Amino acid sequence: MKAMIIKQLGSSDVFQLTEKAKPVLKLGHMLVEVKASSVNPLDTMLRSSDTPWSANLPEILHGDVAGVVTEVADDVSHFKVGDEVYGCAGGIAGIDGALAEFMLVDADLMAIKPKTLTMKQAAVLPLVSITAWEALCNKLRVKQGDKVLIHGATGGVGHIAIQLAKHLGAEVTATSTPRNMNIAAGIGADNLVDIKQQSVTDYVQQYTDGVGFDAIFDTVAGDNIQLSFEAARFNGAVATTLPIDNVLQVALKSLSFHSVLMLIPMVEGINRQSHGEILTQIAKLVDSGAIIPLLDESDFTIWQVADAHARLESGAAVGKIALRA
Repeated sequence: MKAMIIKQLGSSDVFQLTEKAKPVLKLGHMLVEVKASSVNPLDTMLRSSDTPWSANLPEILHGDVAGVVTEVADDVSHFKVGDEVYGCAGGIAGIDGALAEFMLVDADLMAIKPKTLTMKQAAVLPLVSITAWEALCNKLRVKQGDKVLIHGATGGVGHIAIQLAKHLGAEVTATSTPRNMNIAAGIGADNLVDIKQQSVTDYVQQYTDGVGFDAIFDTVAGDNIQLSFEAARFNGAVATTLPIDNVLQVALKSLSFHSVLMLIPMVEGINRQSHGEILTQIAKLVDSGAIIPLLDESDFTIWQVADAHARLESGAAVGKIALRA
């Protein structure tokens, strides 16, 4: 099979097109003919810099995949040859990813793709949807009537989180930059904050009567996390996907603070079936119209992955960058 591989860390030009043996089926797994993948910041990080997983980095990157099942192990009963599936199932921790004609996947990490989406649309969902679900449902436990703040309205995780929080019954406020405000307005948030124009004090007063938000999901983090702590009510909750330095406000406001790392089941082999279960629920929400993926306007193939990485790193993309086979 054809595959895009890396032999060393570096800029996007480290990708090489090569021929590799097709993966051999093993218990608990399926072979999927790759129809699409997507680019996540994790993919560019793994390609370019040392990470906790660099010592066991596979040659073939990218976890997100959508495709057609071509082989199924004897002990896998919930999928069959010909099924259209999606999931985040490799590209890290020694597990080859989706930048190839075929991908060997753990069946527990996969689900039947949303019927209303193309392969390209489905491929942008797995990592970001699982992340949003784990943050809002498992960690923050968002419920009907909660006032929820989500940073990064048009980001990969952010745009799914807004729609999921709305489905859970929350009143959703989301932040965006002026460049993306028009697009952000179409995602479904009840309130939009222009971070260049409005201070935390302003929007906390406007949308929570000065009390603060019940739950905040910060997909931006970095210096922004301190703004999240400021915007939270006393005894509120904050979740983020990225490391932070100063958590003093967590103690001073008695916040519940959560870190979200959706890689743990795949990398550590812990509760992998939870990811398949989450993606099954996400597919139902997509097919009911509750969640719509936001795709960048770019059009790349898997074999143009270097250009796709360069676009993500340029900051020009709005929504997720998809790669078709």
